[in-house]
Amino acid sequence: MRLNSEVMIWLFCAAAVVTAAAFVWAAVSHRRIQKLYDRLDSMLNKAISGTFQEACFDETRQSELENKLYRYVKLTRMSARQQKEDQERVRTLISDISHQTKTPIANSLLYSELLLEQPLPEEGRDCADALHVQVKKLDFLIQALIKSSRLESGVIAVYPREEEVSPMVRQAVAQAALKAELKGVVIHCEQMAGRAFFDRKWTAEALYNLLDNAVKYSPPNCSIRISATEYPMFYRIDIADEGKGIPEEEQTLIFARFYRSQDAAQEEGIGIGLYLTREILKKQGGYVKVRSEYGKGSVFSVFLLREKPGK
Repeated sequence: MRLNSEVMIWLFCAAAVVTAAAFVWAAVSHRRIQKLYDRLDSMLNKAISGTFQEACFDETRQSELENKLYRYVKLTRMSARQQKEDQERVRTLISDISHQTKTPIANSLLYSELLLEQPLPEEGRDCADALHVQVKKLDFLIQALIKSSRLESGVIAVYPREEEVSPMVRQAVAQAALKAELKGVVIHCEQMAGRAFFDRKWTAEALYNLLDNAVKYSPPNCSIRISATEYPMFYRIDIADEGKGIPEEEQTLIFARFYRSQDAAQEEGIGIGLYLTREILKKQGGYVKVRSEYGKGSVFSVFLLREKPGK
């Protein structure tokens, strides 16, 4: 019995020592982990503020981590600086292109119009007509490319503010009215109420791009309908046409820059209107989507924020 008691006591003491050692080890480990977390937090805060410098130069894991973080921060700064320099070069290039092409294209348009006013033989008039059309295409192409590049490089900025939606929609409809009338297309626009946050000038251009496509790809003597729906977060504007529609496999591609469907090859355009529309809306917190069934027309939906972006 005495032996058993001594064994029990010894076991109890051993257990107490092990437990105490475990507590000590846990406390030390917790303290080390806490110090590591504090150090990592300090390193990340300095990296965010741009003041991080490598401070530990031994063979520990902490030194290795600091070295890797320092290299990452350095590469990130270099990348940001390079991106800024690239954007500045793009801005300069866009400005040069705009300046260098503006006068020659304007003069070409003027002289082609003057030429068309002259008494010309039939063959000469056909050539003058073709020249005028091609110069107008070139002007459209240059302006579209400049707008696209300016949006991407940040030269053009959108300034959304809360406004009535109806005047902006009427502005876009007025831009497309003449082309629609010449084709016999009627644009029906329902009475709209409500407000949203958007840049009026650029959003009207985005809507005009959609209307222009709707007119272009619709058959003569049909109609285009514009309607609106208010949601808690978004104001939705639908533009429904009676065109040939878009195949399902192309619906995710049509907003890419310069994308042109084979079905649209016979129509004028360079495949940049939908891309510009998407970029304009994205810059102000909105977006555009399409629903279409091939052979039964398309519905393009524009979504505008109803609350201030970033709120």
